[in-house]
Amino acid sequence: MVFGLGRKAKKEQADEPDAPASPAEAADESSDTAGRSATGPFDVSEITSRDGYVDLGALLISPSEGLQLRLEVEEATQRVVAVTMDLNGSSLQLQAFAAPKSEGLWDEIREQIGQSVGSQGGQVEEVQGQFGTELVAKLPAGAPDGSQGYRVARFVGVDGPRWFLRGVLGGAAAMDRDAAGPLETLFRKIVVIRGDSPMPPRDLLQLRLPKDASMTPPPGAPALQEPERGPEITQIG
Repeated sequence: MVFGLGRKAKKEQADEPDAPASPAEAADESSDTAGRSATGPFDVSEITSRDGYVDLGALLISPSEGLQLRLEVEEATQRVVAVTMDLNGSSLQLQAFAAPKSEGLWDEIREQIGQSVGSQGGQVEEVQGQFGTELVAKLPAGAPDGSQGYRVARFVGVDGPRWFLRGVLGGAAAMDRDAAGPLETLFRKIVVIRGDSPMPPRDLLQLRLPKDASMTPPPGAPALQEPERGPEITQIG
């Protein structure tokens, strides 16, 4: 299901190289990220080693028994734009974006998701979850028997240091908190690698196939499926 959000009318200014933050800015950032930096998802500066993770470029994924990963490729550019974690009949699509230094993106993006879903005849509801304010979206969808039903997706977002990580839960995990538990645990273990290069806010952080993708995965590592190619990718900028 596509949740296109469109581009802002005014192009946001490119993120500039880091400059020393004022005491007030540093205090605000410390307050905003204290919980996340303790419980995840994590910034690469907050871990001591990259060993044991599946390296997808901008994201490091922790292995889990039964986990499958699907890389989604934008057909026009052939770039990897999302990774989806499949586990126990549920899914979690992941995308990471560059973000401004001084403010997060999640509040604004939730509003845009609501507008997009509403324009497609759907509904959204804000709920409180493990990651703060979340969105549950219901979009019209045809049932196999020809009747009209709806498809549910649950959006979670986490603002990190100069990055934003968004997850979209589908399947049973979109409506059942118990079913979502294993994927939520894996979401907390994700490590984001923002990089030091200046990037405009909302630009996708680069994902890629693991360097050893052609090799037989070690015991316990998630199965990596062939990249999917198609237009059904959610953008936020």
